[in-house]
Amino acid sequence: MKIPEVYLIEVVHAPGNLSKVLQVVGNEGLTIEGLQIIERTQQKTIWELTLEFDEQVNDHLFDGINELGIAHVIGRSDRVMNRHHGGKIHTVSKTPIGSWQALRDVYTPGVARVCLAIQDAPAMARQYTNIYNTVAIVTDGTAILGLGDIGALAGMPVMEGKSALFSQLADISGIPILLQPSTPDEIVETVQRIAMGFGAIQLEDIAAPGCFEIEKRLCEALDIPVLHDDQHGTAVVTLAALCSATEQVGVSLNDSVVGHIGLGAAGIGITRLLIKYGVKRMLGSDLSEQALKRFVSQGGERATLDELMKTCDIVVATTGVRGLIKPEMVREGQMIFALTNPDPEIEPTVALQHGARFAADGKNVNNVLAFPGLFRGALDARAKEFTDAMLIAAAERLSALAKGEHLIPDALDREVHNEVAKAVANAV
Repeated sequence: MKIPEVYLIEVVHAPGNLSKVLQVVGNEGLTIEGLQIIERTQQKTIWELTLEFDEQVNDHLFDGINELGIAHVIGRSDRVMNRHHGGKIHTVSKTPIGSWQALRDVYTPGVARVCLAIQDAPAMARQYTNIYNTVAIVTDGTAILGLGDIGALAGMPVMEGKSALFSQLADISGIPILLQPSTPDEIVETVQRIAMGFGAIQLEDIAAPGCFEIEKRLCEALDIPVLHDDQHGTAVVTLAALCSATEQVGVSLNDSVVGHIGLGAAGIGITRLLIKYGVKRMLGSDLSEQALKRFVSQGGERATLDELMKTCDIVVATTGVRGLIKPEMVREGQMIFALTNPDPEIEPTVALQHGARFAADGKNVNNVLAFPGLFRGALDARAKEFTDAMLIAAAERLSALAKGEHLIPDALDREVHNEVAKAVANAV
């Protein structure tokens, strides 16, 4: 796992001294992510140096810099941990409460009128509460990112991240719901009991095969949209990227032989949507016989990893296994999408060096481009479910918004999410 760390280094202000510091960094085999001046006097300069480590912080760097005699490490911080300090979300009031009159209106006694109005006409909750702008982000922590079953509490930073993105990109209130390790029956029952307070349900990081049953049963039981993001959000962005890539090289996605390695939640979601989109031949590889049977039941062909790599024009991987795709497996002209986070099955630069025409990882093909617009569109259109038409509409719009040689648009562009929401609402 890549770990970004920020160093404050005080360097004697003289020609060549910074170069000596950077040479020490280079000798340690480290990647420089950022460099900027924090403070300068006539004698010294304080530099902020951001580095990226592979696994553990390399303390040899301290000694190497300090031993130069012209520089001294005066501080170090972990940028990622700093951003999470105190959590990433909090609840704020949409209505200013700056007077006793406002207090009486939004709370007691005035609020009683609104409560009674909703009791008489439940549909008024849409107009007078935030329920239909609120999404429950539900996890049991059994499949967090590419980290696996680390528990719901350890997965809370991911759920807070989802919530922050909902807020910033789609003006949706995302509420993390952490569940103790549970059976599918218990999860379904719990979500059914709390669903009244939400306009939609996002299932997040729930392991296969239980996730498939949970989603299916909740979709059948609830009259609000339910989406398992690991399946369908990832599928939407992957389809968008594949549409862009194949268009750029002038080939038909539907006529290409597409292979998928790893048929867990994301893999099944991606392959199912590609088949629904019209891909004629879809190969899949997995160690689980149950996963392979599920894949074949939706129209795919089972294959070994070697067969898949030798046969397919396009390869997508969501295995959670770092380095699974060896460089020598890559065929000239293949498109490789190694989507496991935080570490891909093959680094894009390595795949390109060994002949891939396109290569991307989960940092670039990320479902943050899908779920905000998907839910915004579904909520705006008052949809009762997510359909394949909605998912495909989102993917096609994302592909259309990609500029130049990019496969997908900028995930931080609010207008992109607005456009996805419109496309989804139109599909409803």
